[in-house]
Amino acid sequence: MKVKLLTTISFFTYQLSISQTEKLLHGKVLSNKAPLNKVEVINKTAKTSTRTNELGEFSILAKEQDSLLFFSKDYFFTRLKLTSENLKNNNLVVNMIIKAEELNEVVVTAIKFQKVEFDAEKVNEINNNKTANDLTRYTGVNDGRIRYAAKMNIPLRGSYSKEKHEVDDRFKKHATAYCPPDFFTKNLKLNPDQKELFLEFCDADPKSKTLLEHPNVLATMDFLYAKNEEFKKLKP
Repeated sequence: MKVKLLTTISFFTYQLSISQTEKLLHGKVLSNKAPLNKVEVINKTAKTSTRTNELGEFSILAKEQDSLLFFSKDYFFTRLKLTSENLKNNNLVVNMIIKAEELNEVVVTAIKFQKVEFDAEKVNEINNNKTANDLTRYTGVNDGRIRYAAKMNIPLRGSYSKEKHEVDDRFKKHATAYCPPDFFTKNLKLNPDQKELFLEFCDADPKSKTLLEHPNVLATMDFLYAKNEEFKKLKP
């Protein structure tokens, strides 16, 4: 009886150890059925990473319940939690969605206008004709016309200069590019109207500038999770 009990315990222990052992997982990353090259595949749980080849294929050590992150600059961030079925099939297929093309800047082409030449004789002729036809001069009755309009000097440009205040929104673009659209509401549990305020709160931290200099998916997400805890502690 004891031998059977020990055998049973040993069997379950062996099965448990097998389920917790990392396995070399093979997979492929596609977009519209086309393979994606150089996609960063990250095992967030094990803190390891690799990249896809020209055929979109990758291999990475993983186990059940590990979180895999798939990141490429021109595609939406994808996250997947591995199941026993994924490991058993060992042929993971991930589809990534391409981002809509953004217009980064608008180029305004300068238009050259023909130079306006001043003709003194023509101006004098106009003034003389207006003076001759001016009823006010002879009757004292104003006919509603503007007198001496040709002598009026109206500046085409203002005498003051407007100050340009450039907004540094690099971190906002960085965080939006590295995270899926629902990351802030689903993962960070933020209300949609809190997203802009939260990103401004993160941008005020000097560490956000360091992330811009050395962009990294894991570092960015860890930073956002940490700042989210601080953000929630703020009094409304």
